[in-house]
Amino acid sequence: MKVGKWKFLLPLGLLVAGSAVATSGALATSAQSNEVKIAILSECKGAFGGAFEEQIAGVQAAFSQYAGAKPKNKKKPSAGITGGSMGGKAIKIVGYGCGDETPALALKETRRLMEQLGGEIMIGPLSGDEGVAVANYAKAHPKQTFLNGTSGGQQTTLKVRAKNFFRYNGDGAQWNAGTGEIAYKRLGWRNAAIIMDDYSFGYTSGAGFIAEFCAWGGKISKRVFVPSPNTDYSSYVQQLPAPDKIDGYFWVVGGSGTGPSLKAYQQAFGAIDPKKFIGNLFFAFYGADKELGPQLVGAYMGGFGTGPGLQTPAAKAYRKLATRWYPDFNPDDGFYYNWWNPAWALTTAMKTINGDLSAGHQKLWAAMPRTLNAGFGKIVLDKNRQAIQDQYPIRYVKKNGAITFEVIGLIPQVDQTFGGQFSETTPSPSRAAPACKKAKLPWMNKIIPVKNGVPQR
Repeated sequence: MKVGKWKFLLPLGLLVAGSAVATSGALATSAQSNEVKIAILSECKGAFGGAFEEQIAGVQAAFSQYAGAKPKNKKKPSAGITGGSMGGKAIKIVGYGCGDETPALALKETRRLMEQLGGEIMIGPLSGDEGVAVANYAKAHPKQTFLNGTSGGQQTTLKVRAKNFFRYNGDGAQWNAGTGEIAYKRLGWRNAAIIMDDYSFGYTSGAGFIAEFCAWGGKISKRVFVPSPNTDYSSYVQQLPAPDKIDGYFWVVGGSGTGPSLKAYQQAFGAIDPKKFIGNLFFAFYGADKELGPQLVGAYMGGFGTGPGLQTPAAKAYRKLATRWYPDFNPDDGFYYNWWNPAWALTTAMKTINGDLSAGHQKLWAAMPRTLNAGFGKIVLDKNRQAIQDQYPIRYVKKNGAITFEVIGLIPQVDQTFGGQFSETTPSPSRAAPACKKAKLPWMNKIIPVKNGVPQR
């Protein structure tokens, strides 16, 4: 997952003509080139390797919609695009990076894309520790531009604060706004345990629930940490309190590990009681609904900065545009939506500056939109170029004999401080942070209900 004072993008229903990308100080500047060289750092290995094509699709769909490109193969985004220009400069995709969730490979691939292949602007990465690593790389390469993919570690923007790194999505804590209140008020939890992936995104995702649940007066009696990726979760699940000793569990095991970790729970403790489980985004996204839905009807989960099934005019307009280019991919999934938005923002900025990337990308940075009227609500960049974003808690339901998930609430414009709980000086989310403490959050008792995809404002 940015407070805005600058320019607004056109509404989604309008086509924005060409736009462009920036240039690297290591090579001849784009001011002297007719091309803008763009790299995409996706994930093709590890727990999130299955999202590789979807992330590329989100970027290239936006380039197709707003910059005149065309997919070479609508079923295989990594086949590339043809045509397209930004600010008068032809789009050149220099390469697709292949990450595996680790910062070491993310940096290796970033160097390959940006130094060996001549990338000037990079969109990505996917995961938390990767994002922290790339943001630090961006600081050391001040004449290049970096747009986040879906990485959601808090410190990427709150602590690193690279001036050439922009994140048009919320972080993991922001995405879980509403889950703590749901646990405390709707489900009556007072004592909860958390199992979370043992890296920056897991910590940040858990931090959103901890901050909100404890703000209401809840207690976190146990925090369990698991390596990611992983295949055997039995020893970690066994560290959790038994279900008769706890009111509920917040589950922050993501990617390909979500299903196996829940199976390990069933082996250790028996059947899943949906009233005792709240998950982060991985309960619903990344194809988890097909595997987990039958076990979790009635369970709540945090969102992904998206509103699956939302029936607002902006959401409908976005879906119509996005599915035009890659109809087999789900535009409501954050692995698509959170890559579409920065690519869209980039095309707009490049058009604004007429492709002028002189002065080391400074004109581009100033032109990057500080507000997007996006498909699932307005996105505003804060002073650290981090998104302030509407958030949507979700629930598994059974409708007409089918199991699906739907948005049940809206928390407008959640910022990275999480209502004042986090700052540039507070400890970054970790095994120990944040501490569990009572507090006042601005959205307490103010979650807007969503019924049949329509916010009840």
